[in-house]
Amino acid sequence: MSGTAKATVIIENDKVIVTEWRMAPGTNTGWHRHGHDYVVVPLVDGKVKLETKEGTSFAENKKGVPYFRNEGVEHDVINADSGEYAFIEIELK
Repeated sequence: MSGTAKATVIIENDKVIVTEWRMAPGTNTGWHRHGHDYVVVPLVDGKVKLETKEGTSFAENKKGVPYFRNEGVEHDVINADSGEYAFIEIELK
């Protein structure tokens, strides 16, 4: 990944990778493919723009409301809000 968002790995072991992502307005994660199933827990309410092979979409996320995605997701996530967006990503190995 070569995005402009700040990623901090909190836990990494043989079972899980837990990363905190902090995104100023307009910053992105960089194009990437998820090699594991994962759960995202937003730390704040926010709107993100998702760039995928299929095109562009937007998602409104709510603080503390987690969501699950399967291995293989390929995308770039961009903060489409006017303030900082932050989330915890939990990859299940």
